[in-house]
Formats: sequence, structure tokens, C-alpha cells
Amino acid sequence: MSNSRDSLAGAPPEGRVSDAPSDNWVYRILPARLWPHAQLARWDRPIGWQLLLWPCWWSAALAPQAMFPGAATTSLPNLWHLVLFLVGAVAMRGAGCTYNDLVDERIDAKVTRTRSRPLPSGRIGRKSAWLFLVVQALVGLLVLVQFNVFAIVLGMASLGVVVVYPFLKRVTDWPQLGLGFAFSWGALMGWAAHWGSLALAPVLLYAGSVLWTIGYDTIYAHQDKDDDALVGVRSTARLFGRRTKPALVVLYGAALVCFALAYHSTGTVTGPHWPAYLGLAIGAAHMLWQIVVLDIDDPDQCLSLFKSNNLFGWILFFGLVFSGLWSLMFPIAA
Repeated sequence: MSNSRDSLAGAPPEGRVSDAPSDNWVYRILPARLWPHAQLARWDRPIGWQLLLWPCWWSAALAPQAMFPGAATTSLPNLWHLVLFLVGAVAMRGAGCTYNDLVDERIDAKVTRTRSRPLPSGRIGRKSAWLFLVVQALVGLLVLVQFNVFAIVLGMASLGVVVVYPFLKRVTDWPQLGLGFAFSWGALMGWAAHWGSLALAPVLLYAGSVLWTIGYDTIYAHQDKDDDALVGVRSTARLFGRRTKPALVVLYGAALVCFALAYHSTGTVTGPHWPAYLGLAIGAAHMLWQIVVLDIDDPDQCLSLFKSNNLFGWILFFGLVFSGLWSLMFPIAA
């Protein structure tokens, strides 16, 4: 993504898009004929699949620490599941972005930051984009069928949310809520992949992830609020306006409460140990930092803070992993 608002306003180099770096691996490695496909899938902007991945990995790391009586578990996440979620996140984020661009082609043509994307710029046709979407969705399906039947059905259920999401910005001020429902589904999937069922803990983890997503995507949406107002696109950034910081305090604060309750309510003999809660505390400090330094009128900073949520994901994940390691090193204390 661009490092200055001026670069967003100017024409990008040939074959590039305004809202992504022009020196990323896509342009160094892939032949030019594949650039539009990579741009549709946002391979040049990994932050999207990273944020989609975190609820999956959090859930996969939390699930084995639910040591129910008589259950055999290692306390650590299943490495094969982590790999599957990684591949699935890249594929389904790409499919979702391709679908979103197909739905929003006319809107994107009117917004400075997005008019250079492959569809509105005419560098790829709609038929080719639909075919590429199907290929990515098939990769996601191949990943999904590696799990148990319950997880497969649960994963298929997410498609309803994904299909509806691109239209929400036309009818509600809360499209970020729809994104939260879609991007947080992994919080249910990690648990379902491990246990073949759901419980209160993953539901609370899902709720927290939804609130977290609304928060970080509100920050992201402040980049486009002026163009959005001109073309009639609605968002929580426009809804909150100057009240964005208080809104983030509520959203991020409620997310942290949900995460803590998810850790506490595993209904287990032990559950996560102190490293998980330490990670949550460090994550809370990171959220507070975002709120304190946020300048909603600085698009570059909004983008930077949005991307920083990948660090928040790592913090919570490592907290849960070290909690699992603690259980293995000190089984008596567990």
C-alpha cells in the first residue's frame, strides 16, 4: 500500500495499483500477465490473510488446553491444522477479495485509492475474474475437507456471511460488523477442528474477534471516508467520526473481556495458564497505544495502525503457545 496520500492521488506505475507497494514480490517474481490476478487476490498485501488467520490460530492454540477429564491432548496446537489454516486463509481471503472487487467494480472506479485495481482499470475481464475466484475457492474447499465432518459443515456455513458482506456498505453504517462475522469465523473453526464440536470458549473467542475486527477496520476505513461520502459508501469510520477513539475504547475493551472470558470458560480441569493472560495484557497495551496515537485525518498513519494488528495477533498466539508449554513443563502445577 502507498506510503503517502499524494501517491494515492497520482497514477501508479504501469500495471501496478495505487494502494499497494510497487516493489513487492508480485512484480519481482510473477510474469506481468499474472499481476492482475495477484492484485485481485491481494497477494501484494498480506495483511488481509494475516488478520483472517489469527482467529483460526488462536482457536487452534486454545482448544488443546481444554483438558476435559479423560481427554487425550498435548496442550499445543496441531501443526498440521496450523498449516491448513494458513493455506486456507490465503486462498479464501483471495477469493473473498476477488468477489468483493466483482461486486464493487463501479464503486471502486469512483474512489481514488481503488480505481487502479484490475477490474475498474480494465486490466482483467469479469469472466477471468470469476474463473480465478472459483480456482481459489476450490483450494479453500480442498483445505476444508481435511478436517472432521463437523468442521466441514461449520466452514461451509460461513459462505452465507461472505456472500452478503460486500453489499452491506450500501445499506448500513455497520459493514465492519459483517466483516467481523466473516473474518472471525476461524475462532470457531480451530476449536471445531480439534474437538469436533463447539463450546462456550470458542463462541466467546469469536465474539471478541468480531469486536477486534470492527475496531481495526474502522481505523482502516478512515483512509477513504472522504471518497466514501461522495459515492455514498457507509462505514463505521463515517458513523463514529470524531468519536472514533471512544468507540475504539469500547470495541477493543469489550474484545479483551471476551478473550479473557474465553480463556477462563473453557469448562476444563485446567485451561490456559498465566502466559496466556500475560499475552492478553501485552495485547491490551498494544490496543491502548493504537487508540492514543490515532489521527483519523492521517491516512498513512491509519494504514500503519491497521497493519499493526498483525503484531497483536502474534502476541495473543504466543501467549497461548507458551501457556501450553507451561502445562507440559509443569504438569503437577496444571
